[in-house]
Amino acid sequence: MSVLSIAVAAATGALVGTAARTVVFARSVPAPVSSRSNCPHCAGEVVTRRRPRLLPVSGRCPACMGRIGPPAFSAEVSAAAVFAAVAAGGASGWFAAAQYWLAACGIALALIDVAVHRLPDVLTLPACAGTLLLLTGAALADEPGSLGRAAAAAGVVIAAFLLLALFAGMGLGDVKLAPAVGALLGWNSWTSLWWGTGAGFLVGAVCAVAMLAAGRDRRSQIAFGPFMIIGALAVSVMTA
Repeated sequence: MSVLSIAVAAATGALVGTAARTVVFARSVPAPVSSRSNCPHCAGEVVTRRRPRLLPVSGRCPACMGRIGPPAFSAEVSAAAVFAAVAAGGASGWFAAAQYWLAACGIALALIDVAVHRLPDVLTLPACAGTLLLLTGAALADEPGSLGRAAAAAGVVIAAFLLLALFAGMGLGDVKLAPAVGALLGWNSWTSLWWGTGAGFLVGAVCAVAMLAAGRDRRSQIAFGPFMIIGALAVSVMTA
């Protein structure tokens, strides 16, 4: 993969991160509220329901300069880095499109999960549907991989996460994101599936231990969605 291609991917990712700001702001609300459109500081309308607009990369309300959404440039830099990593992985065709799609949805999902410990359906469902649709395109184009294995892997991860939701307190949002993660990893191999899902739990455990060492209350919730996405994309890129 050329340096130019990686640079173009990073620039595209930065634009995706900017676009994600509106979604992150609108959906970073506690249940059962579905979305918001007004600044929590000055109550001014930030996102118009009829005509959504891009929010400033500063992460500040245009009217009162109060903090809204992710910190300045965080969404843009994160998305640029993820897109550049996907490009550096060297995948092409429909499978690469599936990686980029999960990355684009994953940036918004991760930022929302960190903010309010939620993975809203408005993003998890398109993430799953888009990933499966693009992998279907990869299968029709005879790209290396297996759609049947991807579908089976999605089912395995759903079942495992449902058990964790029932007996270990995992959120249902994580369960709804599981098919996208499982399918992307399963497309390559069962080994990728085990490594990808395991990486998410490993990184999450390391961060949990670090938070406890830093003095955080052990009862504090940890957003697992970002670790799911990081593990899936990292292993998918490395095994592409």
